[in-house]
Amino acid sequence: MARSPLTLAALASSAVPDLTVTGARRHSADGAGEFDSAVLTASDGSACIVRVPLTQAAETEQSSDLVALRALTTGIRSRLPFDVPGYLGQTPVGGTRAIVYDFLPGEHVAVEDVPPGDGLAGSIGHAIAAIHTLPTSFVGEAGLPVLSAAECLSSTAALIESAASTGKLPAALRERWRDAVADHSIWQFQPTVINGALTADSFLVDGETVGAVLGWSALRVGDPARDLHWLLAMNPEATDGALVAYASTRQVATDRQFTQRAMLYAELEVARWLLHGRELRDQSIVDDAVQMLDGLVDRVHSNAVTPLSTATGPIMAIDDVEALLDRTPGDRASVRSGGMRPVDDSPAG
Repeated sequence: MARSPLTLAALASSAVPDLTVTGARRHSADGAGEFDSAVLTASDGSACIVRVPLTQAAETEQSSDLVALRALTTGIRSRLPFDVPGYLGQTPVGGTRAIVYDFLPGEHVAVEDVPPGDGLAGSIGHAIAAIHTLPTSFVGEAGLPVLSAAECLSSTAALIESAASTGKLPAALRERWRDAVADHSIWQFQPTVINGALTADSFLVDGETVGAVLGWSALRVGDPARDLHWLLAMNPEATDGALVAYASTRQVATDRQFTQRAMLYAELEVARWLLHGRELRDQSIVDDAVQMLDGLVDRVHSNAVTPLSTATGPIMAIDDVEALLDRTPGDRASVRSGGMRPVDDSPAG
């Protein structure tokens, strides 16, 4: 049974001794079955949110998010043109813990609803660029992953081989993806600080401005294309607006091959879904992933668009990949945010 807002308010009061709660309401934005959460109003008029994970995956995500938020010090946050949730306190409950954060206002906008032009799309581009221009040193100092371009390539290759080892990966996709990782020209990039799990749901917006970015559990130094691939699912003119703003904020030329890597990452989300099903021994997820892989093969061969590499055939449009992922049950949000929680593309030790 879900905990009531009043129960969650009591937990928050225990976690934050100076907190006096005057109002509580259930927070519906957290995924069903993932968290019990409530938005609380304090006596001083401020608002906070309390969250209790309901699954092991959600607890892992919350723990990783907390490490990242602590790494994002006041000095680091001052470099960002948007707000990041602040940690207020925690208290044990039922073998896990309730964690209280600042509640940040704003609205979520579906990726297909981002309007063309340089308004909201431009603000999104500026926001992502600001993350990518953060100094990389604080990530390593916090004990978070710091990956080189070669390690990003290696982890991607390992993911492909893991999917191939299931015996359920169509040969056409296996060779296509192997050709992409073998084309080293598309892996020449400078790693940056990345959020690592960005989707449209990561952003809270006010009109045409990004006001906050949520979900930092995959914070690391890695491939910036991991944060950019979902932009390609927007209206093409919105995508252009976001990427122009991104490039102007970074004041460096975006590596010319990021589109190929971004599209590869999008296709590989289906492979992650397959591996997730195998890990859970959930045949329904495995069967669903196999069906999506079959559909991916058909779409790849019927859509003559941007190739993954000079050695591959046409690539599936990212909105087609997103459409496939939208049909996945249960944990599809974790797939779309860059893989099963937490995203782990660190090289094998």
